[in-house]
Amino acid sequence: MFRSLTPVVKNLLLINVGIYVVASFLMPQLQAWFALYYIESKFFMPFQFLTYMFMHAGIWHLISNMFGLFIFGPLLEQFLGPKKLLTLWMVCGVGAGVLYSGYTAFQMNQLNQKIETFYNNPDPEVFNQFVSDNSYMFKSSIYDLIDRFSRDPSNESYVQQAKANMNQVREYKSNIPMVGASGALFGILVAFGMLFPNTQLFLLFPPMPIKAKYLVLFYGLYTVYNIIVNNPTDNVAHFAHFSGLIIGAILVTFWKKNRTSFY
Repeated sequence: MFRSLTPVVKNLLLINVGIYVVASFLMPQLQAWFALYYIESKFFMPFQFLTYMFMHAGIWHLISNMFGLFIFGPLLEQFLGPKKLLTLWMVCGVGAGVLYSGYTAFQMNQLNQKIETFYNNPDPEVFNQFVSDNSYMFKSSIYDLIDRFSRDPSNESYVQQAKANMNQVREYKSNIPMVGASGALFGILVAFGMLFPNTQLFLLFPPMPIKAKYLVLFYGLYTVYNIIVNNPTDNVAHFAHFSGLIIGAILVTFWKKNRTSFY
């Protein structure tokens, strides 16, 4: 089975597994250094747009990404050639990180506007709505503060406590790291679906055959659905997945038009 591995796929698998072992058992600080942070976070460094895709949140996160590369990568490398396969992986991975950072900046800007609105007019209802929007981040005791603040909205102590809680949410969200090669993998997935659309794949869960183009369509729609729903407790970077799909589709479309250098 492993004899069918192509050079780039094999090296990417070895590098990702090797870095995971080092970061997990020898140098755990690599996770903090190499994860991708919000661009205004104190932990952000430009090289993280590259390094984040070699970090993984756990063994199952690593296995799921590497299994996808193992399944779809070799045939793509044989068809596109090693250089284009590596280009696809890296461009989709880095590009997904860049676009996800823009998406995060947009979300943080909305959060900052809500906090600024409260600062300009410390209204208990504004704070109550803020807590409701971010309820998963608060302990139940926050509702005691909401109740007291609603009864006495001019109390400066309650205003300051509300501001402190809002700033804690901002601090927490601005320092959430993003890791994983999923953006790169989704680029591989969409490329496979575009170049081999009618290839029959057999799913493990549920156990059924499906054509590659329908699998890609399902993943694309599922990703868009999760972006729209925007479940705050979901720690999956769905927008990065979607970004990888879009970038991969653009690259393959360009390569298909430029037939003279396709292989």
